[in-house]
Amino acid sequence: MNAQLLEHGGAEQRHGSPAGPSGVGAYARAYVARLRGGELGAVPALVGLVVITAFFAIVHQGFLSAYNLEALVIQAAPIIVMAMGLVFVLLLGEIDLSAGTTGGLCSAIAAILILRHGVAWWIAAVAGLAVGMLVGFGTGWLRARIGIPSFVITLATFLAFQGVTLIIVGGQGSVTLPAGSPLIGLENSFLPLWLGWTLMAVFVIGYAALKLADARAARRAGLPGTPYAVIAMKVAVVAALGAAFTFEMGVNRNVTTNAFFTNKAQGMPWVVVLLVVLFAVWHLVLSRTRYGRHVYAVGGNEEASRRAGVVVSRIRISVFVICSGMAAVSGVVAASLLQSVQSNAGAGNTLLLAVGAAVIGGTSLFGGRGRVIDAVLGGLVVAVIINGMSDLIQGANSAGYEWVVTGAVLLLAAGFDAVVRRARR
Repeated sequence: MNAQLLEHGGAEQRHGSPAGPSGVGAYARAYVARLRGGELGAVPALVGLVVITAFFAIVHQGFLSAYNLEALVIQAAPIIVMAMGLVFVLLLGEIDLSAGTTGGLCSAIAAILILRHGVAWWIAAVAGLAVGMLVGFGTGWLRARIGIPSFVITLATFLAFQGVTLIIVGGQGSVTLPAGSPLIGLENSFLPLWLGWTLMAVFVIGYAALKLADARAARRAGLPGTPYAVIAMKVAVVAALGAAFTFEMGVNRNVTTNAFFTNKAQGMPWVVVLLVVLFAVWHLVLSRTRYGRHVYAVGGNEEASRRAGVVVSRIRISVFVICSGMAAVSGVVAASLLQSVQSNAGAGNTLLLAVGAAVIGGTSLFGGRGRVIDAVLGGLVVAVIINGMSDLIQGANSAGYEWVVTGAVLLLAAGFDAVVRRARR
């Protein structure tokens, strides 16, 4: 019986609605009913992103310029990547306070291997990723097997990894990545225009194919599925947004260095490809695999999942491995953005912004509810606030106002999550 409920929960997570009448009107009424029942998903984050972006676009004439959009993307990338990993941990009602310093440690290891030991950049990056996953395994094992609360474990590693990174980097204060390294190019170089348009088309076609496959699978299972007209509208919106972004990134954001030479900045940053790939992989893992159904099940009801045959300890360990591995990737992306690794890498507000991004996007702090898209939307909201506030408020206290507004938005999102959870009960 429990196993059947587990499978049903996975199907509901994929298709998003129980059995009922089909058609656009019925779909709209069912969707409104879910909203009224507290199943808001990423709607608040999406609405907030649109409102905040519109506000800053009105008060700043160049906010939606190609140059500023590029800045938004590359600034948000490290936060989004780390938030993707944190979604897995938060789905189980856990927390990883050391994700930021884990990313800093892994990026420092990669930089040291490249500069001091002559290791190829890709081997150094893989080594940093391996260290991150090993850290996650240790954290997950202590939590699942020994029973130490994740808050205590990751608070200890948060402090310890700051010291380890400082020791590795040494008295130099920072380690500069070699000029021309592909790691630097991740955040600071651009795709050819034709490749950007090709990837955008592939993404839209893949999105449409997945939506159609979901609808057909639902109908074969006796469920209504999403009406094809609704799928067409969703695909049209995704295609329009993708085309607008790709077109805007095709504008030459050039910087003239002298009278005879122009440094051309045209096309999508390469980090966009990384974000799309990571999003697609983790979205498919959570929504279309048995493992993903088990993660949701354990986060929703651990005891029922255990009785249904889920090995809860393995799921718990695995989410920390994923989180720390993504923290390592985030650390490398941050190092690419700064073109160096600081001795205090990851020890600042990186973790707080990533947790805030996941929660603002719609992931519950209480476990059982969240998606990878939450990390993307929440990360964009955080980046828009920081970028817009930096232009809106000038002076010595401008950074202070940025953090106040960001903290207020996070508090609002957490409070909204608690209210919705109470209403659903």
